[in-house]
Amino acid sequence: MNYFSSSKPYIIAGPCGAEDELQLQTLAQAFQTLPIHMFRAGVWKPRSKPGFFEGRGEEALKWLQTLKKTLSIPICVEVANTSQVELALKYEMDAVWIGARSTVNPFLVQEIADALRGNDVGVLVKNPINPDIELWAGAIERMQKVGIENLAAIHRGFSSYDSSSKYRNKPNWALPIELKRRYKDLPIICDVSHICGNRELLLPVAQRAMDLDFDGLMIETHPNPDAALSDAKQQITPLQLAEIIYSLIIRNSNGESASEEIEEIRQILDSMDAEVVDILGKRMEWVKKLGAIKGKHNMPIYQVERWREIMESRTGWANNNQLKPDFIQKLFELIHDQSIKTQIELLQQDKSNESKSE
Repeated sequence: MNYFSSSKPYIIAGPCGAEDELQLQTLAQAFQTLPIHMFRAGVWKPRSKPGFFEGRGEEALKWLQTLKKTLSIPICVEVANTSQVELALKYEMDAVWIGARSTVNPFLVQEIADALRGNDVGVLVKNPINPDIELWAGAIERMQKVGIENLAAIHRGFSSYDSSSKYRNKPNWALPIELKRRYKDLPIICDVSHICGNRELLLPVAQRAMDLDFDGLMIETHPNPDAALSDAKQQITPLQLAEIIYSLIIRNSNGESASEEIEEIRQILDSMDAEVVDILGKRMEWVKKLGAIKGKHNMPIYQVERWREIMESRTGWANNNQLKPDFIQKLFELIHDQSIKTQIELLQQDKSNESKSE
């Protein structure tokens, strides 16, 4: 049996980075009274730019190996190359996870998979930085082909250039849902810390993951989060972790009744609808920028040729996605109508401001 699905929710907790031995011991002691199933700690922490805390490396592995003597749950660390895999195995780590920056590189994933071949360790594969389901699936299948049995996926959200998003990494729930559809027996853990980037958002995102039938959660925990050497804003104390765990509503997901199946599908539709509304909001922001340019150069708001181009391309997309063209036409008529109204309102506002200034 895959031990990542042995309990639900399967909780993985621990610090973003292993900073010192006392920090790890303090957390391990606090976890004794909590339903934690795996202890996580970042040993190597390469940052986007040098000059920041990059982990304690092999020294931290020694601390964790010592911790294993008293800790009753398995320990997991991140690995990003074959030498790190060798060290993790040398110090008897129970599981490893492959980070988002590693998953994007199939060559690297294969090297890590080959280094893990023949070893009885758990492996968790994070989604790639960008929303590419094939890269994620490919990394999982590479692990399966070398005989990894205790295997799980980690959903940590996807990077975005959208500075207005409240999330550090956008959830884009449709992708892990699709992964679950493809691999029905593969446990999926939600890394709520990296999705949120902010401890205030952790509980609602964790609950959404549970509502979508995720198998567990990964939550970064620190004895003193504000003093953490990395990702301080997204880490929480063991007490705050307990509050989140005991606040979760875990729904029955045996799938035997029609009402449960309906509820599951509704949760998926709600998630997708939220993304549709989010995209429409961002589209309208670009419409405003377009209207400002037209107003500046005294160009007409409504342009017939552009509208014809929109109708032709969007109905073509509809055919490619098995959607009725008349449905898409009506949808984009509404969107286009609102876009025109928005640009006209913007133009009228600019004229009113000019009159006042005169």
